[in-house]
Amino acid sequence: MNQLPWHAEHWARLQARRQRDALPHALLICGMAGLGKREFAQRFVQGLLCQQSVDGDACRHCRSCLLFAAGTHPDLVSLSFGLRKDGVQRSEIVVDQIRELSARLAMSSQFGGWQVALIDPADAMNAAAANALLKTLEEPSAQTMLILLADAPWRMPPTIRSRCQRIEFHLPAEADALAWLQAEGVRDAAAALNAAGGNPGLARVWTQEGALDRRMEVRKDLTALAAGRGQPLEVVKRWLDSEPAQRLWFAAQAAADEIKTRATAGSGPLASALDVEALGHWYNAANRTRESLRGPLRGDLLLLELLAQWR
Repeated sequence: MNQLPWHAEHWARLQARRQRDALPHALLICGMAGLGKREFAQRFVQGLLCQQSVDGDACRHCRSCLLFAAGTHPDLVSLSFGLRKDGVQRSEIVVDQIRELSARLAMSSQFGGWQVALIDPADAMNAAAANALLKTLEEPSAQTMLILLADAPWRMPPTIRSRCQRIEFHLPAEADALAWLQAEGVRDAAAALNAAGGNPGLARVWTQEGALDRRMEVRKDLTALAAGRGQPLEVVKRWLDSEPAQRLWFAAQAAADEIKTRATAGSGPLASALDVEALGHWYNAANRTRESLRGPLRGDLLLLELLAQWR
């Protein structure tokens, strides 16, 4: 598995702890989406379970590696969103799942080595589930590893976070990110990286998915609305039909660019009638709306309320 450049330092530190036989019983691997934390976790777990790993990397040929690749390793438990009784996928991890996990980890390892539990996304545990996990974190069994993956670790209780060794991925330096994107064959890497807010993983994925075109559409929509030419209802429908959260990210970005341009040129490319203070409020509102799309409120009403404030 090719290592992402911004993983190297975390990987080296983790493997140094393994060599000293000083691995923690719980890891919280976190950071924004797109930086490869799940790939990092998979690489680490496979190497931990491998019967003949080298420098922490799995051999990919032993029985343990073959079972890992097949998704049937008996000493690995992966926990995510379960199904309700009616067959609908849950939107949170519930207490019964954690209790079943704790009971499983109380049993002996079938391979005589580590038992590993992956909880992803750990920030989706409800309060009861998080409380149930605390006991396992406080009284870990020997050679038991809990790995919690989270895009938004602040949604987890402090009592959970404080009992885990934290590995947090941050945005790499721009030069490193651009070099990696160019090596990956991403066209117009600088524009893609800018659109993704400096996140190279997102920049690559978004380029493949046509996100740069959506970014331009969002800016055209905001320019038209500011000029009184656009119809908010039509914009709302179009945004909801295709990656609404991503479009709100681009909308907030556009407002931020408008503010920056005002500081030097006096007027921005969107020709908004909002003053700098109002643009700042709208930027914050766009980000809040993006978060609110995760909840039960109607997306069309949320977007309509936001766009009604744009001038």
